[in-house]
Amino acid sequence: MTNFVSRVLVAAVGLPLVLGMLWLGGWWLFTLVAVASVVAVHEFVTTARPLRPLGAAIYGGVLLALFGAEKGGLVWLLAGFLATFVLAFVLHAMSSTRAPTTAALGSTVLGSAWIGVGLGFVLLLREMHTQGRLIAFAVVLTVFAADTLAYFTGRLVGRHSLAPRLSPKKTWEGLLGGAVAGVFVSFIVLYDKRDEFLSIWQAVVLGVVVVAAALLGDLFESALKRDLEVKDTGRLLGGHGGMLDRLDALLFAAPAAYFLVISYGFH
Repeated sequence: MTNFVSRVLVAAVGLPLVLGMLWLGGWWLFTLVAVASVVAVHEFVTTARPLRPLGAAIYGGVLLALFGAEKGGLVWLLAGFLATFVLAFVLHAMSSTRAPTTAALGSTVLGSAWIGVGLGFVLLLREMHTQGRLIAFAVVLTVFAADTLAYFTGRLVGRHSLAPRLSPKKTWEGLLGGAVAGVFVSFIVLYDKRDEFLSIWQAVVLGVVVVAAALLGDLFESALKRDLEVKDTGRLLGGHGGMLDRLDALLFAAPAAYFLVISYGFH
């Protein structure tokens, strides 16, 4: 199976599943996010093995952050994440390997914040305002559209490298194609509610912010992979790579979208 075919098949199965869980919300979405987080943490711990992250602390912190987000909102999301510090310190103190404290605890907290807080905001988006389902749909579809069109545009007409040191295959042409697609999708998804939720200009700004945050999330993961000298975090999703390779953009885009919508006055 070619890389292209596997990407299409994974998207054809995965996107409807994600949208279905977003539609249902509640514990259905929590379950999907929790499963994705467990896989993502496994990939992170495996990839970052040279830094000796404390896997048990990351699993605990991530799941506590997600549970806190689902049951208590933003404050309890933060509380769950902060438990990572305690778990990491205790486990490191009890460890017999005695890895450098800075590297072990630093990589542990990074993994928990990146995955747990990022995915926690997906849950928060779904529950915010009376249009939580709509805004969650808008963010996920915007990220998907931007990523997909950036990929195809880059392959077809990409000539000028965007960030050669971090991700040589990304191009300015791909970014432009992805940005246009992402902003357009944000505009379309939110258009019908322009008089009672986000206005047209707010929807367009949301699209721009989500596309920008998604790009930063993608480059952030590329920087980590380059630093740790790995190509992909896994092969679970075929041509997409691992779970983290698929989630990287959303982990930055969801928090950015959440705070932008709050800045508009919607909670």
